[in-house]
Amino acid sequence: MKLFHPAGAVGDGTDPVRVSPAMASWHHAGLAIVSLDRGETRSFDFAHEEVAILPLEGSCRVEGGGLDVDLAGRASVFDGVPDLAYLPMGSSVSLSSDTGGRFAMATAVADEERPAFVVRSGDVEIEVRGAGQATRVVNGVLSADVVGPQRLIVVEVLTPAGNWSSYPPHKHDEWSEAEVPIEEIYYFEINGAEGFGFHRTYTLDGEIDETVTVRNGDVFLVPRGYHGPCVAAPGYDMYYLNVMAGPDPERRWLICNDPAHAWVVDGWAGELPDPRAMERKR
Repeated sequence: MKLFHPAGAVGDGTDPVRVSPAMASWHHAGLAIVSLDRGETRSFDFAHEEVAILPLEGSCRVEGGGLDVDLAGRASVFDGVPDLAYLPMGSSVSLSSDTGGRFAMATAVADEERPAFVVRSGDVEIEVRGAGQATRVVNGVLSADVVGPQRLIVVEVLTPAGNWSSYPPHKHDEWSEAEVPIEEIYYFEINGAEGFGFHRTYTLDGEIDETVTVRNGDVFLVPRGYHGPCVAAPGYDMYYLNVMAGPDPERRWLICNDPAHAWVVDGWAGELPDPRAMERKR
Protein backbone atom coordinates (compact mmCIF):
# COMPACT_ATOMS: atom_id res chain seq x y z
CA MET A 1 0.00 0.00 0.00
CA LYS A 2 1.44 3.35 -1.06
CA LEU A 3 1.13 5.90 1.74
CA PHE A 4 2.82 9.05 0.44
CA HIS A 5 1.47 10.81 -2.64
CA PRO A 6 3.24 13.97 -3.88
CA ALA A 7 1.17 16.85 -5.20
CA GLY A 8 -0.81 15.85 -8.28
CA ALA A 9 -0.12 12.13 -7.95
CA VAL A 10 -3.69 11.35 -6.87
CA GLY A 11 -5.42 13.99 -9.00
CA ASP A 12 -7.69 13.26 -11.94
CA GLY A 13 -6.59 15.93 -14.39
CA THR A 14 -9.30 18.35 -13.27
CA ASP A 15 -8.90 18.29 -9.50
CA PRO A 16 -5.57 17.99 -7.66
CA VAL A 17 -6.68 15.36 -5.11
CA ARG A 18 -9.04 12.41 -5.45
CA VAL A 19 -8.69 9.83 -2.67
CA SER A 20 -11.38 7.13 -2.44
CA PRO A 21 -11.48 4.14 -0.08
CA ALA A 22 -10.75 1.86 -3.05
CA MET A 23 -7.71 3.92 -4.04
CA ALA A 24 -6.47 3.98 -0.44
CA SER A 25 -7.08 0.22 0.03
CA TRP A 26 -9.21 0.77 3.11
CA HIS A 27 -12.92 1.05 3.99
CA HIS A 28 -14.16 4.47 5.10
CA ALA A 29 -12.33 7.78 4.49
CA GLY A 30 -12.04 9.80 1.30
CA LEU A 31 -11.04 13.28 0.14
CA ALA A 32 -11.34 15.38 -2.98
CA ILE A 33 -9.85 18.83 -3.49
CA VAL A 34 -12.06 20.47 -6.11
CA SER A 35 -10.89 23.41 -8.24
CA LEU A 36 -13.50 25.85 -9.57
CA ASP A 37 -12.95 28.76 -11.95
CA ARG A 38 -14.65 32.05 -11.23
CA GLY A 39 -18.39 31.62 -11.86
CA GLU A 40 -18.11 27.86 -12.47
CA THR A 41 -20.70 25.34 -11.27
CA ARG A 42 -20.15 21.58 -10.91
CA SER A 43 -22.33 18.72 -9.72
CA PHE A 44 -21.44 15.75 -7.53
CA ASP A 45 -23.31 12.68 -6.30
CA PHE A 46 -22.69 11.01 -2.95
CA ALA A 47 -24.84 7.90 -3.06
CA HIS A 48 -23.08 6.01 -0.26
CA GLU A 49 -21.01 8.71 1.45
CA GLU A 50 -21.61 11.51 3.88
CA VAL A 51 -19.64 14.62 2.93
CA ALA A 52 -18.27 17.79 4.47
CA ILE A 53 -17.50 20.71 2.16
CA LEU A 54 -15.19 23.49 3.29
CA PRO A 55 -13.40 26.25 1.37
CA LEU A 56 -9.61 26.19 1.24
CA GLU A 57 -9.35 29.24 -1.02
CA GLY A 58 -12.34 31.36 -2.05
CA SER A 59 -16.03 31.12 -1.14
CA CYS A 60 -18.76 28.91 -2.57
CA ARG A 61 -22.44 28.08 -2.73
CA VAL A 62 -23.75 24.61 -1.88
CA GLU A 63 -27.13 23.42 -3.15
CA GLY A 64 -28.52 19.96 -2.51
CA GLY A 65 -28.83 17.39 0.22
CA GLY A 66 -31.27 19.63 2.06
CA LEU A 67 -29.11 22.77 1.90
CA ASP A 68 -29.06 25.93 -0.19
CA VAL A 69 -26.35 27.98 1.44
CA ASP A 70 -23.37 30.25 0.88
CA LEU A 71 -20.15 29.24 2.64
CA ALA A 72 -17.81 32.03 3.70
CA GLY A 73 -14.25 31.19 2.69
CA ARG A 74 -10.83 32.78 2.95
CA ALA A 75 -7.90 33.93 0.86
CA SER A 76 -5.86 30.85 1.80
CA VAL A 77 -5.75 28.16 4.48
CA PHE A 78 -3.48 30.48 6.47
CA ASP A 79 -6.14 33.23 6.58
CA GLY A 80 -8.84 32.38 9.08
CA VAL A 81 -11.42 29.65 9.54
CA PRO A 82 -14.10 28.89 6.90
CA ASP A 83 -17.70 27.80 7.12
CA LEU A 84 -18.45 24.09 6.61
CA ALA A 85 -21.45 22.29 5.13
CA TYR A 86 -22.34 18.71 6.08
CA LEU A 87 -24.54 16.68 3.72
CA PRO A 88 -25.83 13.14 4.23
CA MET A 89 -25.41 10.06 2.09
CA GLY A 90 -27.61 10.08 -0.99
CA SER A 91 -27.01 13.76 -1.68
CA SER A 92 -26.74 15.25 -5.16
CA VAL A 93 -24.81 18.49 -4.76
CA SER A 94 -24.26 21.56 -6.91
CA LEU A 95 -21.12 23.51 -6.00
CA SER A 96 -20.54 26.98 -7.46
CA SER A 97 -18.21 29.89 -6.76
CA ASP A 98 -18.33 33.53 -7.78
CA THR A 99 -14.73 33.93 -6.63
CA GLY A 100 -13.32 30.65 -7.92
CA GLY A 101 -10.98 28.69 -5.72
CA ARG A 102 -10.28 25.32 -4.15
CA PHE A 103 -12.70 23.40 -1.97
CA ALA A 104 -12.27 20.27 0.13
CA MET A 105 -14.85 17.51 0.01
CA ALA A 106 -14.14 15.14 2.89
CA THR A 107 -16.14 11.90 2.81
CA ALA A 108 -16.91 8.80 4.83
CA VAL A 109 -18.77 5.72 3.66
CA ALA A 110 -22.13 5.74 5.45
CA ASP A 111 -25.22 3.59 5.80
CA GLU A 112 -27.38 6.04 7.77
CA GLU A 113 -28.86 9.26 6.44
CA ARG A 114 -28.27 12.12 8.88
CA PRO A 115 -29.70 15.68 8.68
CA ALA A 116 -27.68 18.27 6.75
CA PHE A 117 -26.29 21.25 8.65
CA VAL A 118 -23.86 24.16 8.44
CA VAL A 119 -21.06 25.04 10.87
CA ARG A 120 -20.33 28.76 10.69
CA SER A 121 -16.75 29.93 11.15
CA GLY A 122 -17.61 31.80 14.34
CA ASP A 123 -18.88 28.58 15.92
CA VAL A 124 -15.74 26.53 15.20
CA GLU A 125 -13.79 25.60 18.32
CA ILE A 126 -10.18 26.74 17.97
CA GLU A 127 -7.77 24.91 20.25
CA VAL A 128 -4.12 25.62 20.99
CA ARG A 129 -2.32 22.35 21.74
CA GLY A 130 1.15 21.73 23.11
CA ALA A 131 3.68 24.29 24.24
CA GLY A 132 6.95 25.85 23.12
CA GLN A 133 8.11 24.41 19.80
CA ALA A 134 5.38 21.78 19.96
CA THR A 135 2.60 24.40 19.85
CA ARG A 136 0.00 24.17 17.09
CA VAL A 137 -3.55 25.35 16.41
CA VAL A 138 -6.43 22.94 15.76
CA ASN A 139 -9.58 24.18 14.04
CA GLY A 140 -12.30 21.70 15.01
CA VAL A 141 -14.43 22.31 11.92
CA LEU A 142 -16.07 18.88 12.23
CA SER A 143 -14.35 17.39 15.25
CA ALA A 144 -15.72 14.39 17.14
CA ASP A 145 -17.39 16.89 19.49
CA VAL A 146 -19.58 18.22 16.64
CA VAL A 147 -22.79 16.21 16.78
CA GLY A 148 -24.38 14.94 13.57
CA PRO A 149 -22.24 12.83 11.21
CA GLN A 150 -22.26 9.05 11.34
CA ARG A 151 -18.52 8.47 10.88
CA LEU A 152 -16.82 11.55 9.44
CA ILE A 153 -14.35 13.64 11.47
CA VAL A 154 -12.54 16.66 9.95
CA VAL A 155 -10.05 19.05 11.58
CA GLU A 156 -7.48 21.58 10.38
CA VAL A 157 -4.05 21.94 11.99
CA LEU A 158 -1.78 24.97 11.61
CA THR A 159 1.82 24.59 12.70
CA PRO A 160 3.89 27.79 13.00
CA ALA A 161 7.21 27.81 11.16
CA GLY A 162 9.85 25.81 13.00
CA ASN A 163 7.35 23.98 15.22
CA TRP A 164 6.33 20.34 15.63
CA SER A 165 2.76 19.00 15.60
CA SER A 166 1.06 15.59 15.72
CA TYR A 167 3.38 15.11 18.66
CA PRO A 168 3.88 12.97 20.66
CA PRO A 169 3.35 10.34 17.96
CA HIS A 170 -0.04 8.70 18.46
CA LYS A 171 -2.14 5.96 16.91
CA HIS A 172 -5.76 4.85 16.58
CA ASP A 173 -5.79 1.47 14.87
CA GLU A 174 -7.30 -1.07 17.29
CA TRP A 175 -10.15 -1.57 19.71
CA SER A 176 -9.33 -0.94 23.37
CA GLU A 177 -10.57 1.12 26.31
CA ALA A 178 -8.34 3.99 25.15
CA GLU A 179 -8.39 3.62 21.37
CA VAL A 180 -10.67 3.01 18.37
CA PRO A 181 -9.65 2.22 14.77
CA ILE A 182 -9.74 5.29 12.52
CA GLU A 183 -8.39 5.74 8.99
CA GLU A 184 -6.76 9.14 8.46
CA ILE A 185 -5.81 11.32 5.50
CA TYR A 186 -3.30 14.16 5.79
CA TYR A 187 -3.51 16.85 3.09
CA PHE A 188 -0.68 19.40 3.37
CA GLU A 189 -0.23 23.01 2.34
CA ILE A 190 2.92 25.03 3.05
CA ASN A 191 3.03 28.82 3.24
CA GLY A 192 5.69 29.68 0.67
CA ALA A 193 6.46 28.43 -2.82
CA GLU A 194 9.73 26.83 -1.73
CA GLY A 195 8.41 25.73 1.66
CA PHE A 196 8.56 22.21 3.02
CA GLY A 197 8.21 20.14 6.16
CA PHE A 198 8.45 16.55 7.34
CA HIS A 199 6.03 13.83 8.38
CA ARG A 200 6.59 10.41 9.95
CA THR A 201 4.34 7.34 10.27
CA TYR A 202 5.60 4.06 11.77
CA THR A 203 4.61 0.82 13.49
CA LEU A 204 6.51 -0.76 16.35
CA ASP A 205 7.00 -3.96 14.34
CA GLY A 206 8.81 -1.94 11.64
CA GLU A 207 6.44 -2.94 8.86
CA ILE A 208 5.72 0.77 8.31
CA ASP A 209 8.41 3.38 8.91
CA GLU A 210 8.24 6.34 6.54
CA THR A 211 9.67 9.80 7.10
CA VAL A 212 8.93 12.01 4.11
CA THR A 213 9.47 15.57 2.97
CA VAL A 214 6.07 17.18 2.46
CA ARG A 215 5.33 20.15 0.23
CA ASN A 216 2.29 22.07 -0.91
CA GLY A 217 -0.49 19.73 -2.08
CA ASP A 218 1.02 16.46 -0.82
CA VAL A 219 -1.13 13.68 0.67
CA PHE A 220 -0.20 11.04 3.25
CA LEU A 221 -2.46 8.11 4.13
CA VAL A 222 -2.39 6.61 7.62
CA PRO A 223 -4.03 3.17 7.69
CA ARG A 224 -2.45 2.24 11.03
CA GLY A 225 0.53 2.92 13.25
CA TYR A 226 1.90 5.89 15.12
CA HIS A 227 1.92 9.14 13.16
CA GLY A 228 3.94 12.20 14.02
CA PRO A 229 5.68 14.39 14.19
CA CYS A 230 4.79 16.81 11.44
CA VAL A 231 7.57 19.40 11.38
CA ALA A 232 7.33 22.82 9.74
CA ALA A 233 10.68 24.04 8.42
CA PRO A 234 11.83 27.40 9.82
CA GLY A 235 10.37 30.20 7.71
CA TYR A 236 7.39 28.19 6.46
CA ASP A 237 4.09 27.72 8.27
CA MET A 238 2.46 24.33 7.72
CA TYR A 239 -1.24 23.51 7.30
CA TYR A 240 -2.82 20.11 7.10
CA LEU A 241 -6.37 18.92 6.75
CA ASN A 242 -7.11 15.68 8.61
CA VAL A 243 -9.98 13.55 7.32
CA MET A 244 -10.83 10.63 9.60
CA ALA A 245 -13.41 7.85 9.60
CA GLY A 246 -13.78 4.39 11.06
CA PRO A 247 -16.25 1.70 12.12
CA ASP A 248 -16.94 3.01 15.64
CA PRO A 249 -20.74 3.53 15.96
CA GLU A 250 -20.13 6.29 18.51
CA ARG A 251 -17.76 8.28 16.22
CA ARG A 252 -15.20 8.74 18.98
CA TRP A 253 -11.66 10.10 18.59
CA LEU A 254 -9.68 7.95 21.00
CA ILE A 255 -5.89 7.74 20.65
CA CYS A 256 -2.82 6.26 22.31
CA ASN A 257 0.49 8.11 22.43
CA ASP A 258 3.68 6.17 21.77
CA PRO A 259 4.80 5.30 25.34
CA ALA A 260 8.41 5.98 24.38
CA HIS A 261 7.57 9.67 23.87
CA ALA A 262 4.43 10.27 25.92
CA TRP A 263 6.49 11.74 28.77
CA VAL A 264 7.06 14.98 26.84
CA VAL A 265 3.46 16.03 27.54
CA ASP A 266 4.28 16.41 31.23
CA GLY A 267 6.83 19.09 30.40
CA TRP A 268 4.25 21.29 28.66
CA ALA A 269 2.68 22.19 32.02
CA GLY A 270 5.63 24.46 32.79
CA GLU A 271 6.12 25.88 29.30
CA LEU A 272 4.17 28.66 27.58
CA PRO A 273 2.46 28.16 24.21
CA ASP A 274 4.04 29.76 21.16
CA PRO A 275 2.57 33.31 20.98
CA ARG A 276 2.05 32.95 17.22
CA ALA A 277 -0.48 30.23 17.93
CA MET A 278 -2.22 32.33 20.57
CA GLU A 279 -2.63 35.14 18.03
CA ARG A 280 -4.44 32.77 15.66
CA LYS A 281 -6.84 31.74 18.41
CA ARG A 282 -7.88 35.34 18.94
